[in-house]
Amino acid sequence: MMCRHYEIGMDGADTAFSVDASNVTFGAGCLNEAGEIAKSLGIKRIALFTDQGLVDAGHVSRVVDSLKEAGVDIAMYDTVRVEPTDESFKAATKFAVDAKVDGFISVGGGSVIDTAKAANLYATHPAEFLAYVNAPIGLGTPVPGPLKPHIACPTTSGTGSECTGIAVFDLLDMKAKTGIASKMLRPTRALIDPEVTMTLPPNVVASSAFDVLSHALESYTARPYTQRPAAASPSLRPSSQGANPWSDLGCAEALRLLGDYLVRAVNDDTDVEARHQLMWASTLAGIAFGNAGCHAPHGMSYSVSGLCEHFQPEGYPMGAPMVPHGMSVIVNSPSVFRTTAPQTPDRHLDGARWLGADVADAGDAEAGEVLSDRIIELMKATNMPNGLQGVGYGASDIDALVEGSIKQRRLLDNAPMNIDEEVLAGLYAGAVSYW
Repeated sequence: MMCRHYEIGMDGADTAFSVDASNVTFGAGCLNEAGEIAKSLGIKRIALFTDQGLVDAGHVSRVVDSLKEAGVDIAMYDTVRVEPTDESFKAATKFAVDAKVDGFISVGGGSVIDTAKAANLYATHPAEFLAYVNAPIGLGTPVPGPLKPHIACPTTSGTGSECTGIAVFDLLDMKAKTGIASKMLRPTRALIDPEVTMTLPPNVVASSAFDVLSHALESYTARPYTQRPAAASPSLRPSSQGANPWSDLGCAEALRLLGDYLVRAVNDDTDVEARHQLMWASTLAGIAFGNAGCHAPHGMSYSVSGLCEHFQPEGYPMGAPMVPHGMSVIVNSPSVFRTTAPQTPDRHLDGARWLGADVADAGDAEAGEVLSDRIIELMKATNMPNGLQGVGYGASDIDALVEGSIKQRRLLDNAPMNIDEEVLAGLYAGAVSYW
């Protein structure tokens, strides 16, 4: 995984990479440790972020009981929006300010964890909303200092948000997804309890698992850190620094676990081993992409989610149309990896093999097809949509999809090839349908 891939490829390129990760506790029942951890962080009054569905499922009550036993006062915010928006981030920030808390705990999926990150940021370092949002959509202003302690407790095996300094949301005026990225947003602690995934419906497990899959594949096939210009100072080195030997380790094991357990976990809600292994894969991939960064499938997903008008997936709250994040990513992934394979065919073949494909007779020229075909097999086996048409788009929507994602340079520029509007249109065209 090291070898020639990390040779210095350009003048002024970076020659070092950084390793950042949350302090992670993983294992069945570890949600019960929330109170002691909050107490050890000096938190006396904590904002607990979640959504009503999770309150009803009982996971939140375990955390509440643990916090109360430790003597921590709780301000509950249980109205987090699935697939948050700039408006929902602002509402959460107002709650945090009014509640006068000295710490945060999030119990939920990526939407909940990201909302807590944003509320923590804007309550701690107030600013105009677009100040911290990634350029060129926002100003990309650096976060000026540390945030209050944040304990992240993921309840889905997918987003990896507990391990990253990224908060993603829909910017309503633009009808597009964007985000805030800073190492300061990374949660202080993560409590990852795989037992919580046993109550998830199949479609939610599948969508979140494909997010893991793309996290790992995108990080492993990203532009190497040695092909990125060195930052002006070490403190300015981005979290999305490109593929590196540390992230490679997590990507490889996450993909191997997905190849063994993804279909089992989706199709059998009594398979404890499979669901727990998916949660571990999510953790590994979260740490990996938190240090390497994703690329085109995620960049393309933002407009797939942001422009949705009618699609309503099974297993998610009914009401406003939405494309779940992992679903909006995976509908693009086979098309992208077919196109990027010539840049690093060996890495694409690695990914295919770890996911369970037979690559014995595959050469460099077949790498993209072998990998994409294996992803499509997994999509079919878990009832994922058939490309963009499966979530309501067609060829006539490609221009709008390109317009909505071309500004996602943090992601697109991390791809192993240059992606302009023409290339992006071709990637969307290849993602319209697969079977």
